[in-house]
Amino acid sequence: MADRAPQLNRLARALFIALVGVAHAPIVLAQDAGAAEDPEAGTLDKIVVTAQKREEALQDVPVVVTALSGQMLNDAGVRDVKDLQTLVPGLTVTSTQSEALTTARIRGIGTVGDNAGLESSVGIVIDGVYRPRNGVGFGDLGELDRIEVLKGPQGTLFGKNTSAGVINVVTKRPTYQQTAEAELTVGNYGALGASGSYSQGIGDIAAFRIFGAKRKRDGFMDVVTGSGPRFDREDYDQNYHTVRAQFLLEPTDTLDILFTYDESDRDENCCTGATIIRGPTAAILDALTPTPGDTGVATVADPFARRAWSNRSTAQAIGDKGGSLQIDWDTGWFSNATLTSITAQRQWDSVNGLDFDFSTADLLFRNPEKSDNYSKFDTFSQEIRLAGSTDKLDWLVGLFYADESLQRNEAYRIGAAYEPYLSIALLSRINPLLATSPTAPLFLSQASGRPFGTVFAGHAASDQYQQDSKTFAVFTNNTWRVTDAFDLTFGLRYTRESKELESRYSNPNGGLGCNAMRTNPAQVVAALVARGLTVAQASAAAPQVVGFACLPWTNNLHNGRVTQQDRDEKEWSGTIKAAYRFNEHVMGYFSAARGYKAGGFNLDRVQSNTGLSSGTSGIIPVNDTSFGGEFVDSYELGAKTTWLGGNLLLNATLFHQEYSDFQLNSFLGTSFVVRSIPKVTSQGLDAELLWKTGGWMVQSGLTYADTKYGDDLLPDTDLALLPGSRASFAPKWSLTGSVGYEWELGSNLEARATIGAKYMSDYNTGSDLDPEKEQDAYTLVNARFVLGRQDGRWDVELWGQNLTNAEYMQVAFDAPLQTGTWNAFLGAPRTYGVTMRVRY
Repeated sequence: MADRAPQLNRLARALFIALVGVAHAPIVLAQDAGAAEDPEAGTLDKIVVTAQKREEALQDVPVVVTALSGQMLNDAGVRDVKDLQTLVPGLTVTSTQSEALTTARIRGIGTVGDNAGLESSVGIVIDGVYRPRNGVGFGDLGELDRIEVLKGPQGTLFGKNTSAGVINVVTKRPTYQQTAEAELTVGNYGALGASGSYSQGIGDIAAFRIFGAKRKRDGFMDVVTGSGPRFDREDYDQNYHTVRAQFLLEPTDTLDILFTYDESDRDENCCTGATIIRGPTAAILDALTPTPGDTGVATVADPFARRAWSNRSTAQAIGDKGGSLQIDWDTGWFSNATLTSITAQRQWDSVNGLDFDFSTADLLFRNPEKSDNYSKFDTFSQEIRLAGSTDKLDWLVGLFYADESLQRNEAYRIGAAYEPYLSIALLSRINPLLATSPTAPLFLSQASGRPFGTVFAGHAASDQYQQDSKTFAVFTNNTWRVTDAFDLTFGLRYTRESKELESRYSNPNGGLGCNAMRTNPAQVVAALVARGLTVAQASAAAPQVVGFACLPWTNNLHNGRVTQQDRDEKEWSGTIKAAYRFNEHVMGYFSAARGYKAGGFNLDRVQSNTGLSSGTSGIIPVNDTSFGGEFVDSYELGAKTTWLGGNLLLNATLFHQEYSDFQLNSFLGTSFVVRSIPKVTSQGLDAELLWKTGGWMVQSGLTYADTKYGDDLLPDTDLALLPGSRASFAPKWSLTGSVGYEWELGSNLEARATIGAKYMSDYNTGSDLDPEKEQDAYTLVNARFVLGRQDGRWDVELWGQNLTNAEYMQVAFDAPLQTGTWNAFLGAPRTYGVTMRVRY
């Protein structure tokens, strides 16, 4: 910490100098600009957010908030949470084995996906309802009123597991005025989409809105399928539909009841990995593909040729549905306090196929069936808040309850090439001179004493997990107006969380190869001696052979296991904020917050050593797969300033966050394991500029985040690069900017043009920080041009995303079972098209 203190002090002094200068200058600048001629004109300082669970002006909230209006989101082509990252500095959103495994990170802090037992560090809230995992925000969000991205721990008001921030999505509500809209989109990669909405009042006390969309697109990854059985030759395609219906009832002036139901389904192929480094074991895969002339993987690593090798299906089916009932009642109690109740029931499930070896050699796979790769969440939540105001105090108290049931099925099936591949690769690992020809890969059958082809055949693993979680919390958030210029905010939350997990493990094929070698080590030694090793050498190498034969999915020590685990956590979190308004144009603030993210269980087979070189002592199943809670202490010093009569907003915040017991999920080539990292520190600067003048609209944001792991030495060798290093997915610099201009064409037409970009400096995409997983700096550029009638009856929109066709990786990873080979899930290429809208 001491070596970074001078840097933080310099940033603090810079912010203080800017704050003092702003405090004395804005009135002159506003008068010079003559910006306040029309007091009725809409200005940026009127932007309303609900960052503190009440409607407040953005510039009055002592929180780092990126507020994005529906128009801004539309001009940027935002349909889902992943699209959102181009507008928000410091936000990254990535997907890995499936679009269901989408992970959001803020300021370099987030939870790596691919493990259903891990909850998010960045919470997603849609219309007041907390969603259990980031992946549920990947569907079409529909008609958006606004999105607010809150940075830093927000657990006091936004519920559990928001230690890094919150993405708060607010959709459009029903209107009493009859409105209708239809949209048709056509683009490259065969993109075709249609959506429509209708809203109307029912008398004077009710209204409804319904929205529906259907979107399809070809994949942007070509797939070599070899001898199959996969037949889809494209990946990363799109095929989904979504529906949202809302009914609003306002029987009195003091009562507002809103019922919402939404449902979405995706039926697509995702996700293959592209080879970024071809290792020595790739030649073995090439030799084991059954199709003459075919190679198992790319002969030359050229990932952005966008060509992948996969003989097994990556089909995915994701369903998300649920309803909520929100009641807002101006009670007349306590100076007309408002009682808010939000009741929600949601169900989310996912089925996903996986070619585990990412090649056309048939090694290891999961079928896209519920018995093989299935996750399902059933969640009930209830939040009740009572909020009121007096001349001196804005107060809020509330209760939150959630009941989540998680079902997870995970299975592995072994193909014909698994045994010969492992035989050759294993002998090469022990001694390159022992390696056999692909035409005679009999070593593991000799070591096990079983006939060739039966050592690992068939359905290797089939595991079921059932996790039940219950969360109860009581919270309060209160702002005391000490003077007309000085406010103090105090927030506190007490959370009790209990989880129970039942895990059932089985090996349908009996794990016979592992069992034979484990129970008859003499046979293993004899096979090695027959290959030319001395008895001493063979005895030393035999445990490694057993370790390879008993990798988690083939280890019969798991067969028939049933484990029960439970954990109970009781934690406090909260915040203190002090805000001082120097004048009507400048507010400075300081905040301190304590954030908390619950612990949980690793939903995977865990062995005492899950690496590829595990010996006989490393194949012992581990019953305790739990990991503890994650905590953060956060401090912010910021300023929010308003210029030019409310049409220029300039905000900046210094932040310092210290995470303890940070939950790091790592893939070790065979299994996912969760380790608690003692310390992660993230500190830096967030800044934002919004400027509106005439037909121009300018938005710019900057995040400088120095996010590093602590210096503590870690016991696991695969984490040796972490101490003192920059965290994965943590670019130091993240900048966004967009410029838009709107003008009239004659008496009936208008046009609007927008161009936006996001720059990310280099960062590592691997939890182990392997240098092969480094992503160089890159910039994404999007643009739109809209021509339409001034009354909004119709418009035509030309758009392009990633116009410069920037090449970047979402996540790079060790190719499973393949020494020296790395793969990556790639970011999307350039897309473009035209959208036509009509409105009534």
